[in-house]
Amino acid sequence: MVQLIMKTLMMLFKMMLFGLLFCTAIGINSVPLLTVAGSVPLLTVAGAADSSFTQVDRDRMIRFEEALKAVNQRLDALNQRLDDNVKAINQRFDAINQRFDAVNQKIDDGLRATNQRIDDLKGVIYVLISVTMSSVLVIVGFILWDRRTTLAPVVRTTRELEARAEKAEKLERAIREKAEKDPELKEALRHSGLL
Repeated sequence: MVQLIMKTLMMLFKMMLFGLLFCTAIGINSVPLLTVAGSVPLLTVAGAADSSFTQVDRDRMIRFEEALKAVNQRLDALNQRLDDNVKAINQRFDAINQRFDAVNQKIDDGLRATNQRIDDLKGVIYVLISVTMSSVLVIVGFILWDRRTTLAPVVRTTRELEARAEKAEKLERAIREKAEKDPELKEALRHSGLL
């Protein structure tokens, strides 16, 4: 798009310059700049009506052609410089785009690596939570099992002792009843401190 505009402007400039040089060559000194490009064909027709073409006019035409060639060469050189500058600018933009692409790729790679690390940490956290919960459940199970195994003999011994105490109470009652009927037994119980 920029090149098209530049070429159009260069062509318009050439036409205006050609018209101005042509007007100067044929002797028209006061020509408005905007009407030069549009009036070139009219001026040539008007100039052709004048039949007095002298050596001065020929020399003037030769100088005009040389000046026009020089202007064309300058314009071609200017076009070449502009094209080279546009190419250089495009190359710079391409290089910048490649740098941006490289930076974007590095950022994307870093984000992918970070996401992978986060996912790995989540996995480790899940494993640690699972191990901790399993350990707590094992400890609670062990405590319950230990309590039952520890308390079972105590409960059994306590029941045996309660049964013996109950039997001893019954025996004591029976002996007291018998001691009330038997004075010797009563005396023996008092002597041992049971009565």
